Amino acid sequence: MERALVEKTVERVGKEVKLQGWVDTVRDHGKITFLDLRDRSGILQCVGSELPKVTPESIVEIRGKVVKRPEKLVNKDILTGFVEVQIEELEVLSRAEEPPIPINARDQGVSLTKRLNWRWIGLRDPKERRIFEVWTAFEKGMREYFLGEGYIQLYTPSFMSTPSESGAEVFEVEYFDRKAYLAQSPQFYKQVGMASGFEKVFMVGPVFRAEPSFTTRHMTEFTGWDFELSYVNSHHDVMDVEEEMLVRAIEAVNQELSMNIEVPGRPFPRVTLSEAKKMLKKAGVPGEKDDDISPEEERELSRIIKKEKGHDFVFVIDWPVSARPFYHMRHEDDPALTKSFDMLYKGIEITTGAQREHRVAVLEKQAKQKDMPLESLNDYFNFFRYGCPPHGGAGIGPGRIIMKLLGTRSVKEVTFLPRDVKRLTP
Repeated sequence: MERALVEKTVERVGKEVKLQGWVDTVRDHGKITFLDLRDRSGILQCVGSELPKVTPESIVEIRGKVVKRPEKLVNKDILTGFVEVQIEELEVLSRAEEPPIPINARDQGVSLTKRLNWRWIGLRDPKERRIFEVWTAFEKGMREYFLGEGYIQLYTPSFMSTPSESGAEVFEVEYFDRKAYLAQSPQFYKQVGMASGFEKVFMVGPVFRAEPSFTTRHMTEFTGWDFELSYVNSHHDVMDVEEEMLVRAIEAVNQELSMNIEVPGRPFPRVTLSEAKKMLKKAGVPGEKDDDISPEEERELSRIIKKEKGHDFVFVIDWPVSARPFYHMRHEDDPALTKSFDMLYKGIEITTGAQREHRVAVLEKQAKQKDMPLESLNDYFNFFRYGCPPHGGAGIGPGRIIMKLLGTRSVKEVTFLPRDVKRLTP
């Protein structure tokens, strides 16, 4: 007999089934035992007599008959609440010791640190699993958009010979007889795709940041989404693409999971950094730097945009050269500004993007101005020596988006096995 999922028992009243799953709760009334069985599809009450002793969170196999519950015992709160299984055979596949945390640890007020120490137990909670169902649907929508628009998916290396940014926040590793770096971004490799004539590429992969940050939004490793496209006229073309993709991804979550997350209208608001600073000054929010936005400023700017525009997303565009890497293209009419952007969502940065500089002479000049070692960048410059179209793209932190979509307090709560400055296990 093949295994049946709990949710399918509602279709098999009067029939024999084989179930396998977790013992959610046990209620022993002497001659009769009530056992709630949990699998990925739901929870079902099973009833039997003279059963072997089982402990909560043990894995069992049950064979029995599906019957309707008496009307007065129907549980209308769950799909399987009007049926139960009369146990004929029960086999313990894996006996569990008493768990160090309850599976509904978050509801019980267990600290995040302790929940992460015993992550695999807390993730048994259907509410926790729901987080990753949202991740799956969200990424499905993203992929559907990019594939529908003719993008090619690339799988890029995590080892790099040269830091992709300033080099100040990279993990340096021993690589046989030389140094290597864990990728802060697949930025350089996306541009290889442009120089290869692929025109449109996207990728999903690990990103490493050696930042000694202890916040609810930072980790030392996270999953990044990246895309790059050729023949752009400006960074606004890149923003248009991200808008379309995010709308499709949120729609997918609602469609796949019957949720009601607000789908943002297009176009998303776009304000220059200079305009944003004026709005923040008017609101009485001090800025730490003229060329950057602090977390407090991000939150306040998002609040202002929500109030004035009714929108949860906002692009902050046209950042000064001092705040951007050497490969961001500069405005022709104002070389002090780059054709770049950040996107904020509900008070947190989720994206950085730009039109890239594709002219090798200009790239070398801008690298010199940033005091970048030209010799170590020679391989990168080679991407552009033999023809490369105008292009741009963005790097996205989907974990932060999921965090805000679901209203959790920390990005670690929506990460399967988070890594931060102090955490390398489990």
